[in-house]
Amino acid sequence: TMGKSYNPNLPNNRLYLKMKGRKLYEYALTYVPQLVKDTIEKAGVLMQDIKKVLIHQANGKMDDAILSRLLKLYNIKEIPENIMPMTISYLGNNSVATLPILYDKLFRQEMPEHKINSGDYLAFASVGAGMNINSLLYKVQ
Repeated sequence: TMGKSYNPNLPNNRLYLKMKGRKLYEYALTYVPQLVKDTIEKAGVLMQDIKKVLIHQANGKMDDAILSRLLKLYNIKEIPENIMPMTISYLGNNSVATLPILYDKLFRQEMPEHKINSGDYLAFASVGAGMNINSLLYKVQ
């Protein structure tokens, strides 16, 4: 939504983007896991074939919940070790650059616990302030 700034030193006649964090969190948990599942199935790939799940990292807790819900859609109870590389702890939220940065770090082997090889399937997912969600499946060449 749009609204006035909380900063009393800014003019009252300007509008600023305001996020309702809890609503975005609920939206992401409702729609992102299903979209990723639909993407995987449309490609004719099995969840067991997915080597990594790369999710936009605005909130680590939210990403963990998205991954858990995705796996639950496949009746997978245990999260596979090292399936979701995370950089938020040391890079923060880099907005739309998160997924390309994650892939680049994997490609350059800068995350030793997260190796990828030719033929591996990577699932990408993002959710943004505009309430848009995206998903794609990539086969490493």
